[in-house]
Amino acid sequence: MAKLYFYNTLKREKELFLPLSKSKILVYSCGPTVYHYAHIGNLRAFVFADILNNTLRQNGYTVKHQINITDVGHLVSDDDEGEDKMEKGSLREGKSVWEVAEFYTKAFFADLLDLNIDREKFIWTKATDYIKEQIEMVKLLEEKNYTYKTSDGLYFDTSKFERYTELANIDIEGLQKGKRIVDENNEKRNKTDFALWKFSPKDKKRQMEWDSPWGVGFPGWHIECSSMSRAVLGPHIDIHTGGVDLIPVHHTNEIAQSESSLEDGQRFVNYWMHVNFLNADKEKMSKSSGDFLRLENLKEKNFSPLSYRYLLLMTHYRKELKFSWESLEAANNAYQKLLKKFKTIVENGQKRVSLEELTFEANNYKEKFEEAMNDDLNTSIALAKMWSLINDKSILDTEKHTLILYFDKYLGLNLSREKNKV
Repeated sequence: MAKLYFYNTLKREKELFLPLSKSKILVYSCGPTVYHYAHIGNLRAFVFADILNNTLRQNGYTVKHQINITDVGHLVSDDDEGEDKMEKGSLREGKSVWEVAEFYTKAFFADLLDLNIDREKFIWTKATDYIKEQIEMVKLLEEKNYTYKTSDGLYFDTSKFERYTELANIDIEGLQKGKRIVDENNEKRNKTDFALWKFSPKDKKRQMEWDSPWGVGFPGWHIECSSMSRAVLGPHIDIHTGGVDLIPVHHTNEIAQSESSLEDGQRFVNYWMHVNFLNADKEKMSKSSGDFLRLENLKEKNFSPLSYRYLLLMTHYRKELKFSWESLEAANNAYQKLLKKFKTIVENGQKRVSLEELTFEANNYKEKFEEAMNDDLNTSIALAKMWSLINDKSILDTEKHTLILYFDKYLGLNLSREKNKV
């Protein structure tokens, strides 16, 4: 098996993967805010997380992989101003916040199933189930003198954490109003300071609010990931994933509060991995306008969700991907062709060989495929290797059958099931 390399956003380079433990890998992936349906851009991050999980397992590791469900605390802007997204969803639909969270969590899990992502591989944690742990972490930061109180909440003082700019390479002095931070709160000491605990409005009662040492309110968005990952995975983890949009604010703040609560110099995460945007019509996918593409929209046009997964695999996760109906059509054609080819291979070689029985030439395809996947999850090259195998007439169908099923343990295209639907 080829050595495993990942691009580490923190170091801005590809690094040899050196786990904390030789037996178990600890991974945390930022999950959905369940105030609305996930759009297809959101789902790219979870296909990426699934591919990462598959690749780690295929390299012989046991994987403890946690994904959060944000059902409180995520405000509509990154500057700790505006509505909680869950409260916004409640007003939009005339349902309770709890009903909104339950409905869209179920819808999200249905999308995962359509994309052949087995949710049982992951540990799912809801922010509202870990309020106690979030309060305890804020108390620890307060004891270590990283916090201060304003009229609307308890804030983290980013000037006291020297490595604050490290992940995103932020020019704090150059920050201007209207860019990364809209500094509406005149009580904040620094533009980059962020809320750990927000107080409930005095003129109305929130649907989600809790008692705390600082007053009735709710946790800030960032504290949930730090406290929940610590509760489930421990203080130090191997890999943290999410979209590139989370780098400058959410993940930067996670590092600040997590590492400030540890002993000086200790790292929260060893490898930060980020998936790039999916763009449509020259704009990044966004739910703010209420007009966005869901997986259901693709299905309505008779595209299999696995054709969309195939489209994602055609481009490296760190590259921006331009979505169009034409590109999806091309991916669908390639996927359908793959299913037909595989069905023919299976019919021609019913008694497939074991991996140990592969000829030298067939095993070379296995090694080249593994090299591609272990080179920072290079799915586009891995797909090309699989097609080269399929088109190589010197390789027996019994061997192709074995190898394609092996490759699919990484790619997750569910070929053993889908071939029967061609």
